[in-house]
Amino acid sequence: MLYHLLYPLREIFSPFNVFRYITFRAAFAAVTAFAMTLFLGPWLIRKLYSLKVGQNIRKEECPPLFALHRSKEGTPTMGGALILLAILISVFLWSDLTNHFVWITVFCVTGLGFLGAWDDYLKLKNKRSLGVRAKTKFVVQILLAVVLWLFMRHEHHLQPFFSHVSLPFLKNWTFDLGFFYLIFLLSVFVGSSNAVNLTDGLDGLAIGCVTVSALVFSALTYLVGNVKFATYLQLQPVAGVGELTVFCASLVGAGLGFLWYNAYPAQVFMGDTGSLALGGSLGVVALLSKQEMMLFIVGGVFVIEALSVMLQVGSFKLRRKRIFKMAPLHHHFEVKGWPETKVTIRFWILAAIFALLSLGVLKLR
Repeated sequence: MLYHLLYPLREIFSPFNVFRYITFRAAFAAVTAFAMTLFLGPWLIRKLYSLKVGQNIRKEECPPLFALHRSKEGTPTMGGALILLAILISVFLWSDLTNHFVWITVFCVTGLGFLGAWDDYLKLKNKRSLGVRAKTKFVVQILLAVVLWLFMRHEHHLQPFFSHVSLPFLKNWTFDLGFFYLIFLLSVFVGSSNAVNLTDGLDGLAIGCVTVSALVFSALTYLVGNVKFATYLQLQPVAGVGELTVFCASLVGAGLGFLWYNAYPAQVFMGDTGSLALGGSLGVVALLSKQEMMLFIVGGVFVIEALSVMLQVGSFKLRRKRIFKMAPLHHHFEVKGWPETKVTIRFWILAAIFALLSLGVLKLR
């Protein structure tokens, strides 16, 4: 909005010319989102407490963790609504609202946010950790992914390479998946959304890792959207996708602001309202910027967490034996006796290492 209001006035007041630069708008979008989250956080926490929107922890559903997490019972949840509000307002203030990539990202993230809020509401209503049925949740995620696929298929800036997938470590190696790209897109979109949801089990763990990943994609979207930088790094240029830098920067700012209240001991949890939407946002940005495979490196922590669950379930079904003491992986270390803060900080360190690795990969092409 500010871009459309102030940039046209550059001929009257030349300093308004800075609004043409994505880096300027991205920086202020991050600051805006951070300030909003920090300012509104105390009000939201008080409001959630008054509405008794507290986390339910039932002994019969997670006996190994009941003693460890008993003190968390009653902590307000659905704090992800604050993150999404800060992101959306920052995006509307600082981005180019004529950009199609911005709108499809906002649509998908908002849709996942409503799905997560519905899930959180049912958990609170039923006073148990089971909300929306897995099949229903999966169907909604697939519908949103199909809308994204249709957009990519008809977006002229993505033609004729919208169904192409490139490998991070190799240059000039791309695969045209054709119609099978839809299946690949579904895997990335649904997988990223659920992987962050699985990671959201300790104070500050998920939001810290998401913030690091969003910071990397702030750089990637800017590079891909700039023809000169993309050509130099041998990335597939995507005209217009650079505007998603503003979105990613807003996510970084909102994430840092939320971490202020979500750090141990957490004053508020993001709930599925936040985790499903934030995970999906990383998937959408990776798909639109044609950096799908980079997501597996950038979000290495989320990949490990999701794999730990799949291996645990598969092993138990096939061998009636468990690989880990508990899944996802962060709970395994908790049950082993690691303090919660140690698990969280070490996973943050891993997220930072994966982020550095992903940036280093750019020069290996």
